[in-house]
Formats: sequence, structure tokens, C-alpha cells
Amino acid sequence: MSFEKGTLIYVNYTAKVKDTGEAIESTVEEEAKKLNIYDSERRYEPRLVSVGEDWVLKGLDEQISKMDSGERKTVELAPEKAWGDRDPSLLRMIPIRKFGEKAGELTVGDVVEVDNRMGVVRFIGSGRAQVDFNHRLAGKTLIYDVEVVRKVETEEEKVRSLIKRRFPGELGDKVEFTLEPTELTVEIPEPAFMAEGLQVTKRGVANDAVHFLPSVTKVTFKEIYAKKGDAKEEKAAEAKEAASQPEVKKEEPVVESKA
Repeated sequence: MSFEKGTLIYVNYTAKVKDTGEAIESTVEEEAKKLNIYDSERRYEPRLVSVGEDWVLKGLDEQISKMDSGERKTVELAPEKAWGDRDPSLLRMIPIRKFGEKAGELTVGDVVEVDNRMGVVRFIGSGRAQVDFNHRLAGKTLIYDVEVVRKVETEEEKVRSLIKRRFPGELGDKVEFTLEPTELTVEIPEPAFMAEGLQVTKRGVANDAVHFLPSVTKVTFKEIYAKKGDAKEEKAAEAKEAASQPEVKKEEPVVESKA
């Protein structure tokens, strides 16, 4: 069995460099901790993938399209199926003075930005620095331990999955929606009102919705501003409660956002 192009599935994977065993990434928290690549700012969970649509590396996409739900596999991705071969033309000699105030602090291995491109310093000498603009994994063969967790089946689950793809962290769980035969209505939670790039996020949700749900022809977004209680009354109530429980250490009040 294989998945058709555009099928939404959830996958877990752990990636390493074949030659060195260097751990690159994992969607599984326990694995990330074991491999010393754990990031406390990241939310570890299976990744949503649309099969055949380049949401993951080309070679990985090809492999998971041939798998079944619940299947595990170890796959090897040659450079041309991963981050490509190294390109010698992407090695450039840059005058150190171009780095301005940071020129004196420049060391080999530093990640720098030059002309809006990120690169790694490979060599410093004679007033110049050699900067490598190849992706750091270019030319490397990668090993992926991958599991197809499950296929996204229902229309409602598709919407929830696509929303969580666009809204980071816990915001994706707080977004409410109503799905009708031809229209999707998405209610934006108050914590997201001032989020950077909100309009781009909304556009992404709308594009995803009409792409993955053919029956949907209209996407509407709602931002509801709920009236807050009287500030003086709230402070008085807080003071009264604190006075009645002197043995409890006072903490900052928790403000709940109501959509």
C-alpha cells in the first residue's frame, strides 16, 4: 500500500549524519534528550506531512509515500535526495572589514550574515575570511529512523491539523472553527491578535483549507473582543481573597483569554 499525493499523515523521525553519527533532529522528546539535541523551547510531537508536496526532504518524502500507517523504517538519503551536493562556487573570500565592529571577534566556525545570506567562516587570513554559503548538511548522506504514526482521516481533523501547522505552540490548540459544507469559519484566540505575521498565518490557513478540503470555497476569520470586568471590582475581589488566605504565598493573577 502507498499514500496518494496530498494525503495528510503524521510522522515521527530521528535524523543523523551517516559518516559521523551526528544527531540532527528528532520529533520525539525522549530521543532528543538521549541524543543531547533537546530544545526546551520546542514542542515535540509527530510532524504533519502532505505526501508528495515537499513538506520534508525529497528522499524522505519518497520513502514515506511507500509506507503504511504504523510502519517503521530506517532509510538512507544520499546528498541529492537530501540537502544536495556541495557547490564550490558558494565558497567566497570576504574582506574582514566588511564585518564592521565584529571584525576583530571573528573566528573559524562562526555563522555570519553577508548580503542577507547566512554562511559559516571556514578560514581567516591576510585580511580576508573564507565564508561557506553551502547548507551545513550539503554533501552529507543522512540516516532517518521514521515512523508513520497515522493518516489524517476526517475533514474536521484535517482542519485542526492544518491550523496547528500554521499557529505555533499552544495557540493552535486554542483556535476554534466551524466547518460547514462549503465554508470554514476560524475564530482567532485573543492571545494571537498581536502575533507577528498574523495576516500571513491567516492566508496560509485559508490556502491550506481550500487545497485539502475541495468542498470549501470560502474561509472566514473572526476576531472577537470580549468586554472585560470592571478593573476596580477585580482588584477589590483579589485583595479580599488574598486577605482571607494569608498563609498562601501571593502569586501573579492568571488572566484567561476568552474567545
